[in-house]
Amino acid sequence: MNQEFTSRDVVRLTRTTLRQLQWWDERGIVSPARQGRRRVYSMEDLSEVAVICELRDRGFSLQRMRKVVRFLHQEFGKRLAEIVSGTSDYHLLTDGRNLYLETSAQQIVDILKNARQPMLAVCLSDAVRRVRASIQNSKRKKQPATSAGRIDRRKRAS
Repeated sequence: MNQEFTSRDVVRLTRTTLRQLQWWDERGIVSPARQGRRRVYSMEDLSEVAVICELRDRGFSLQRMRKVVRFLHQEFGKRLAEIVSGTSDYHLLTDGRNLYLETSAQQIVDILKNARQPMLAVCLSDAVRRVRASIQNSKRKKQPATSAGRIDRRKRAS
């Protein structure tokens, strides 16, 4: 998937605002490529925006979001979209101080059982899947009617 998305595409797909994207770019949270003055987002950038929107909706501060993105980059040496593109579900868990990224249901249960305070869990894979589904739905809406569909309409008109 080597796609490019404009800021308006990202806003539509992730339900964030243009100002929020600009703010995240200025703060180094998600820094897309540039074509002149325009921001151009890759699928990887879009995936990160989707996860960050999920974290924001869960009450994460900008500082916490930056820590999560940095943690994922340092831990895996990869972009978020590369990490969660596999078949496993990735769950981010945090107690406010520690971050855990787990794929195993048993590991998640163990962390929750041993937690001394409430834990917040976010399924990173779900956030990325939702954005990809939105992209597919928007592609389907843009596809022109088939020639068979046009013939059917003419037949009904007769």
